[in-house]
Amino acid sequence: MKGIIIAAALLIGCFTSHAQDLSKNALGLRVGDNDGFGGEISYQRYLNEGNRLEFDLGWRDSNNVDAFKLVGLYQWVMPIDNNFNWFVGAGAGIGSFDAGPVDGTFALVAGDIGIEYNFDIPLMLSLDMRPEIGFNDDYSDDLDLDIALGIRYQF
Repeated sequence: MKGIIIAAALLIGCFTSHAQDLSKNALGLRVGDNDGFGGEISYQRYLNEGNRLEFDLGWRDSNNVDAFKLVGLYQWVMPIDNNFNWFVGAGAGIGSFDAGPVDGTFALVAGDIGIEYNFDIPLMLSLDMRPEIGFNDDYSDDLDLDIALGIRYQF
């Protein structure tokens, strides 16, 4: 695991190209699955050329557990071709769950890697994978892979 983190840091450091013009703000939905987390309200905020913050508020409503989580990520955005970008990021989050007789809070750390397409209209589509490691034995204390499709309005 330590080797993967070092390799990812070196890979990110090797890139000197900048992302295409990023919008100052983007708001939308991120829909995927991480053991039931099916939807997130997603907000992205431009920081500087090639960097942005992303905040996602997700919820889960199933027969076994009701939960919500808030995740914040720092992302590096790099152009591929035309209107395509790829991005990597790292961050953390917190959440709350109710699983019948057991309820509580949890924390997580997350990575992020994905690809996005910026249309000529203020619309962006993305596909990303977010590995998350949770810190609560009653809810999630292992690695979850959150794969999601995002659609955001840029302004």
